[in-house]
Amino acid sequence: MDMEEKVLRESIVSAAGINASSLQIGIRGDPSMRETTVERKRYLSSVDTHLDELMPRLEDLMLNHSPYQLFIGFNNGEIRTHSVFDPMRQEIHDAEKMIDPAYIERQFPAVAYNDKIRLIRETYAALREHPVYQQLPGYWKNFMAKRSRAWEPMEPDEIKIVIGTLKALRDMPMYYLRNITINIVQSIVRIQFNCDGTQIVSAENYTRFLEENLPN
Repeated sequence: MDMEEKVLRESIVSAAGINASSLQIGIRGDPSMRETTVERKRYLSSVDTHLDELMPRLEDLMLNHSPYQLFIGFNNGEIRTHSVFDPMRQEIHDAEKMIDPAYIERQFPAVAYNDKIRLIRETYAALREHPVYQQLPGYWKNFMAKRSRAWEPMEPDEIKIVIGTLKALRDMPMYYLRNITINIVQSIVRIQFNCDGTQIVSAENYTRFLEENLPN
């Protein structure tokens, strides 16, 4: 096994993303959480209170504004975003404020989805030309170049589907949604329920994952 293959196999989600043959990746967590799931009462945060109003705002946020990654914390009412205009930083917002369209317009610059994808591609292209990047080991530059050639972002319809399922996942009677992360660059959805562990699902397999793993 060469160094490039070893690096890609070692990580849970590698620089190349989720392996094409994987429907999802499951990571086991604290077993005590699963054992006490039924005993713990569901905490309703501001996300729950405003979810019907929040869902169209979040869809608009991802399709028509600057964020490329969105974290929704149901247990604490926290919304975290990463912007294409400031990719190294994380922003944290109160879910209750996010239902206001004027707040969205002030906090998140408008950008068409295709322009956002173009900016992501060009940002990575500029990075590959930087002298510091050129100091990377050859195997790193190799698989980064391969990823760039093959890269496809999350499709707008996939974003709509994921956000459209939030209420159903949160309303599940026993193993309900605790938080979720949507990343259009990696085209993955990271899901945590109130039991143990985490599920990392490729966006194109998200609907199939729900059909095969969650009750109707």
